[in-house]
Amino acid sequence: MGKSKWVIFASVFCIVIGLFLVGLDFWGNSHASRAIVYPTKVSEPIVPTRTRTLEAPTVIPSITSITFTPTPILPTRTPQPIDSTLYQGRTRWGVGVALGPITRYNVAPLRLGWYLDWKTLLDPFQSANTDYAQVVRLKTGTLDPDADTLTKIARRNPGSLWLIGNEPDVKWQDNVEPTAYARLYHQAYQAIRLGDPTAQMAIGGVAQPSPLRLRYLEQVLESYRQQFHAEMPIDVWNIHNFILREERGSWGVDIPPGITDNQGLLYEVDDSGNLEAFKKQIVDFRRWMAERGYRHYPLIVSEYGIPMPEDYGFPQERVTDFLYNTFKFFLTAQDSFLGYPADDNRLVQRWCWYSLDDTNYATGRLFDLATRQITATGTAWADYASQH
Repeated sequence: MGKSKWVIFASVFCIVIGLFLVGLDFWGNSHASRAIVYPTKVSEPIVPTRTRTLEAPTVIPSITSITFTPTPILPTRTPQPIDSTLYQGRTRWGVGVALGPITRYNVAPLRLGWYLDWKTLLDPFQSANTDYAQVVRLKTGTLDPDADTLTKIARRNPGSLWLIGNEPDVKWQDNVEPTAYARLYHQAYQAIRLGDPTAQMAIGGVAQPSPLRLRYLEQVLESYRQQFHAEMPIDVWNIHNFILREERGSWGVDIPPGITDNQGLLYEVDDSGNLEAFKKQIVDFRRWMAERGYRHYPLIVSEYGIPMPEDYGFPQERVTDFLYNTFKFFLTAQDSFLGYPADDNRLVQRWCWYSLDDTNYATGRLFDLATRQITATGTAWADYASQH
């Protein structure tokens, strides 16, 4: 009897342990299966999801109400001389080629003066009337392409405009903290000027010249001074001029790297076409330039447009109206305190519309990628260009 009881007890104990292990495995697997269904973060949350309620646009004061109080100019390096005819006529008008190449389309009706495609090219397409702007990328925390390649490209393309970085303030673009940006700019500057002393060097365009992003630029300039004991050698100031929400983890352009704030300008969806906000950002940036001794430098807007989908309240007619009004502003906006003296005090010397052919942010595209035909917006551009 004693031996039988021991056998029965051992059998029951093994069964209990087995059931416990099976239950533990089931619990672990069930939790593991739940772990893989978490939503993946969108890589470029510029546009809010379609379930979001579209709020009313932000009220922006009219540009005519903005006053300017002159501020003492700070001493800075002398800008490199620029041909006084550079920004005359249609050489001002540019476009961003998202997919391209530009030769895929008959762009002659647009009468472009320049274009970019967010790359550096040894032998880019250029015509007698159309320039190509080189764009050095920084998103890996290194120069792309490397310094030796930049020198080679610069030597082949003398006098080119170089943009060092693309939206370094946006984490799904080049995403560079101010200290790293200053270092990379210095490396790019040295490599490019080694190949071409006449190269025109432009700082990378922030997504929009908001107070938050002006602080980012302040940190870049100060970091350059600390690292290299000199002012940052900039020939051309460059910005993008979108009107997007600045809120950590939200849609829009989020918060610049190296900035600890959780929000900046809380623009709404409809503000993407807010002309008064568009103008104010340009005026504010020109004021910022003048206060820091950069008034005598040209300003280009190397990317702007309406990234929101048509069914978010941006039909083709509204996009065309925005296009026309921004052109009119660029061509006529002058200020005797803020403008570029070599260009009759105009605020902006060159601009670049987004885009020629993008399919992800297609609202403002000028050509259809599939058909290669000009769009209604492209036709509107061509009509305007033929009259100005």
